[in-house]
Amino acid sequence: MSYAIFRAQGQQFKAEKGRTLQVPLMDGEPGSKVTFEEVLLSSSGQKVHAGTPLVKGAHVTAEIVGHVKGDKLHVFRFKRRKNYRRKTGHRQRYTEIKVTGVKVGG
Repeated sequence: MSYAIFRAQGQQFKAEKGRTLQVPLMDGEPGSKVTFEEVLLSSSGQKVHAGTPLVKGAHVTAEIVGHVKGDKLHVFRFKRRKNYRRKTGHRQRYTEIKVTGVKVGG
């Protein structure tokens, strides 16, 4: 089975055909196609192509499924004996993509 390690917005992800990934928030409507050209490593099942730093001719195509929010992180700050307490939360926004194709270069 072929796969590729690609870079999207400063993070690296492993792409296989049919796999669903959550990448940092991107522009685009659900149903639109995106292409990731920054492939760092690709494999066709028998041969592995490592880039220096990128693999020539390799790319990953995907379809945007939707925009989602991650799990809530709770942040609690306090100072002992000073009656200071602050509780806040944060939910990171992601774009969910489904990989439709992996082109192995090299």
